[in-house]
Amino acid sequence: MKRNTEQINYRENTEALAKFAKALGHPTRIAILKHLENQSCCFTGDLVDVFPLAQSTISQHLKELKKVGLIQGELKPPKIKYCINQQNWNIAKTLFQQFFD
Repeated sequence: MKRNTEQINYRENTEALAKFAKALGHPTRIAILKHLENQSCCFTGDLVDVFPLAQSTISQHLKELKKVGLIQGELKPPKIKYCINQQNWNIAKTLFQQFFD
C-alpha cells in the first residue's frame, strides 16, 4: 500500500511540475509573475503600461497563468484584478526546488 501511495504522489507531483513548467515556458509569463510577485495585485491595464505588448496579448498570458493556478483574478467591474495565488505559487516553488535538488 505504501508503494502505491508513493507512486500516486510521484505521478501527481510530476504532472503538477510539468503543468507549471509549461505555463512558465514563455518569457512574458515569467516577467508577469515577477512583476506580480512585487505587487499586492494589479489590473490588466497596469500590465499593459509595464510591458510593450497589446492588451489582448497580455490577457492571453494571464489566461494561461490563471488556468494552471499560478495567479488568480478578482472581478472588479469593468476590470479584473490579478495577483499571485500564494498557495499554488508555494507548491510550484517547492516542486521546482525538489526537482533541482
